[in-house]
Amino acid sequence: MGTDLHAPLGQNRGSGRKPRRPPFGRILAGFCLIAIASFSLYSALLRDNLQKTPPVETTAKVSPPQADDKQATADQTPGLKQVDPQSGADTHRVITSDGSVVTMFSPNTRDGDGPVLINANQVGQDPRMAATPNDSLLEDSPFGKLPITAPGGLRPMDQYARPWSGARGTRIAIVVSGLGLSQTGTQRAIEKLPEDITLAFAASGNSLQRWMQEARRGGHEILIQVPFEPFDYPSNNPGPDTLLTSQPAAKNIEDLHKAMAEITNYTGVMNYLGGRFLSNAGAMEPVMRDIGKRGLLFLDDGSSAQSKSGTIAKALEMPHAFADLQLDGELKQDAILKKLDELERIARRNGSAIGVASAFDESVDAISKWSEEAAMRGIEIVAVSALADDPKHP
Repeated sequence: MGTDLHAPLGQNRGSGRKPRRPPFGRILAGFCLIAIASFSLYSALLRDNLQKTPPVETTAKVSPPQADDKQATADQTPGLKQVDPQSGADTHRVITSDGSVVTMFSPNTRDGDGPVLINANQVGQDPRMAATPNDSLLEDSPFGKLPITAPGGLRPMDQYARPWSGARGTRIAIVVSGLGLSQTGTQRAIEKLPEDITLAFAASGNSLQRWMQEARRGGHEILIQVPFEPFDYPSNNPGPDTLLTSQPAAKNIEDLHKAMAEITNYTGVMNYLGGRFLSNAGAMEPVMRDIGKRGLLFLDDGSSAQSKSGTIAKALEMPHAFADLQLDGELKQDAILKKLDELERIARRNGSAIGVASAFDESVDAISKWSEEAAMRGIEIVAVSALADDPKHP
C-alpha cells in the first residue's frame, strides 16, 4: 500500500512481480566461507609445526654446601652414610609451547642401600627448641641418657652453647651454682638472673629436668655439677655418689654417669667441692677423659690451688675453663658487689674473667644488679663456653 492517502485506491498497485536485486548477500557469504576455510587450514599447519618442535628442557642440579672437616670424618664411619638435609635435589624444568614452565623435583640418588644418617643440626640451638635435647647427642645407659659427640663431630658443648657477639672486648662469665637444691631459690634465680648468666645444676637436686627446661627457655647456658671428694671427707660430705680417690676408676666413671644422666642440654661439667679429688691426677685423668670424649667442657671452680684439672685437660686436648674468683665467700650483697668489681679489673687486665657464686638470694641480687651496670661500661657478659680454652677452636 502506498503512502499517499489522497490517491484513489488501486492506482499505485504494482504489476504483482517484485523487482530482482543483485545477489550481493550470496557473494559476501561465499567470501566468508572461503576466508574461514583458509584460516582453519593455516592454523592446523601452524599447530602441527608447533607440536613437531621439541620442548626446551633444562636440568639443574642444586649443589650441596661444602662439608667441613668434621663432616668429612663422619663419612668415614663404616656402614653409615651421613647426608646433609640441605644437600639439594635434582631439579628438572620443561618450557612448554605456550611458554609455561613446569618444574619437577626428585631426590638425589645415593650409592648403596645401607642406612643414612641425616644431620639436621648446626652449631648453636634454635631458641624455640632450647629445652629439647638433640637425640643425636645422646646415648642410652643404665642410668639414663648420656651426652655424646655426634657422628659428624657436633659436640653438646657446641649445640647448647649460648651465642655471643664474637667481639674481642672485655668479657666476663658468671656461673651461679647449686641450682635444684632449693626449689624456691632455684625458681628465683632462673627468673631474676639475666639470661647471659650460666647456671649450674647440682646432680643431687630435685626436679632437675623441669628446672633445666625453665632455664633453657629463659636463654641460659647450663652445666651439671658433680660432687668430688674434698680434703675433709667424710666429715664434709658433698652428697651421694661422690667421686672418691679411694675408688677404682670404673666406679668413679659410673658415679659420673649417674650425675650426667640427671638432665640434658648442658655444655659441660663443673665440680662441687673436690679439693682432694682435683689434686689427684690418677683419679682425675679417667674422669676428665670421659668428659672430654663426650664433647663437654670442664669448669674448675678454682677452690683448690692444687687442682690438676688444667694440666690434664691440656694433655687430653679437651675444653677446659678455670674460675678466676669466688664471688660470695662473704654472704653480704656489698661484699659480693666488691668481688664483682674485682672480677671486672681482672677481665680488663686479661681480656676476660670467670666468676662463680652459689644461688643464695644475696648472690642473685648482687649479680643481677651488677650485670646491668656492667653492660653500660662496655663489658660483655658471656656464657662460660665462650671463655673455655678449646683446642679445637683456638
